[in-house]
Amino acid sequence: MPAIIGLLTIDIFIPDAGNLKDKRRVVKSLIERLGNRHNVSVAEIEQLDNHTRATLAVVHVANDRAHVERVLSHVLTTTERERRAVVEGSYTEIL
Repeated sequence: MPAIIGLLTIDIFIPDAGNLKDKRRVVKSLIERLGNRHNVSVAEIEQLDNHTRATLAVVHVANDRAHVERVLSHVLTTTERERRAVVEGSYTEIL
């Protein structure tokens, strides 16, 4: 069976981040929580020098497309529930 790769890109706004240190604290916490809770790989990929915005890439690999879609959906829900960040947009790709 072929491997199914799911990529979820999430744009977030961190309204209370006054500097890059505040932003990194929120982003690092979110990355660790998503990775541990959902068994995904997460990285900050864009807007690295913007202290109020971040773009995260989340990847999950499995042999079942429905499972990959379900996991990425749960990741997005978890991110939307993060009170320190606001999801401004997201995009899912299945490869």
